[in-house]
Order: sequence, then structure tokens, then C-alpha cells
Amino acid sequence: MLAIMKRDFRSYFNSPIAYVLIGLFMLLLGLFFNSMIGYGSDIMSQFVSTMRWLLLFIVPILTMRSMAEDKKNGTEVLLLTSPVRVTEIVLGKFLAAFSVFLVMTGVTLIFPLITIVAGKPDIALILSSYFGYILLGAIFISLGIFASSLTENQIIASIISLVSIFLIQNIGYLASFFSGFLNKAFLWLSVTDRYEDFSIGIIDLTSIIFMICYAAVFLILTVRIIERKRWSQG
Repeated sequence: MLAIMKRDFRSYFNSPIAYVLIGLFMLLLGLFFNSMIGYGSDIMSQFVSTMRWLLLFIVPILTMRSMAEDKKNGTEVLLLTSPVRVTEIVLGKFLAAFSVFLVMTGVTLIFPLITIVAGKPDIALILSSYFGYILLGAIFISLGIFASSLTENQIIASIISLVSIFLIQNIGYLASFFSGFLNKAFLWLSVTDRYEDFSIGIIDLTSIIFMICYAAVFLILTVRIIERKRWSQG
């Protein structure tokens, strides 16, 4: 698992993809942060919320190659016929993409540091918002890897991921079109509502477990898809 993680993590930085994503991410955040200066010192909750919406575009690009590239290059067969367990393959690829995501998140810490130097922001609120953002990122990355396992075409994988993330981010809004059980089910599945608790400084153990399980479901589905392919290989 660690070998797969290290290989995939290096591959992100051996190609322009990680640098382009981080550069674009920081550029957009820098423009937003500059526009927010003057609205008071406690702007970080809104800032992290903006980071959350940018994941709609960042994560599909980050994860589209996770599984699809192995299919395209023919290395998927080597992975499927190797003695490595499928769970280790999936976790290795997830941890590689998640590590790049954490690097991107770490770079953005320059913005809260600026607010700390310039004013007196609520540090606990900043930490809570970032924690919720990281959990949300784990969900979206696991979803992106699942999408990548469905096809060998990276563009199709990114589109599936983008649409799925958009639906998940707006599942609370979709609930308004239903009533009764379906309304409650959609609201319960809303990760955005869970994230909103973190954005106002509420760290709830139930929400943490829920978001971790949410990510785990997509990883388990990915494992099932790859296991089925492994059996079909022989």
C-alpha cells in the first residue's frame, strides 16, 4: 500500500498536474482573499467555504488519473495480478491523492496566518473550518477515485466526478423537492449541512464519523469494482 502511495504521489509531482492545480488554486484563493480584505478580521469561515466550492473543479482533475491511467497504460493488469490486495491498491491511490490535497491545503495556510498577523481572528473557528474542509476533501477524493475506476477515459472520469460532487454538494437543496421520508433521507445524506457545523465552530463526533463513513463507502465500492475485474482477469 505504501509503495503504491509513494509511486502515485511522486507521479503527481513528476508531471505538471500538481503544480498547475496548486498554482491555479492559490491564484483563485488569492483573488478572493484580496476582495475580502476590509470586511473584518473574521473572514476565514467564508474563505474556507470558498475553498470547498473550488473542490468541485480541483478534485476531478486530481483524481481522474488514479485508476484510469493504469487502464490506459496497461499497468492495471500488473496490479490486478500482483499479490497485493485490492484494498491496499485502492487505499494506496486514495492516500496519494489525499496527500496531494493536504499539500494544497497546507499552502493555503498562508492566508489565515496573514489574518492572525493583521488582526485577531477566531483561531478555534479557523481550525474547525479547516478540519471540516479536510473531511469534505476526503469524501470528494474517494468519490473521484471511484469515478476513475469506472472508465479508462480520464475526461469521462473527471466529468462523472464533477457531476457527482456537484450533486452531493447540493443534495440538501434537492431535498426541498421532496417531502416525507425522501426529504429526511436527502437531508440526512447532506454533507454540506455537516460541513456547515464545522464552519461555525461546532465539532461534532457524529458528523466526523458520518463523513469518514461517507468516504469509506466510495472506497469500498471501488474495491468491489476492481475485485470484479480481478476475477474476470482470471
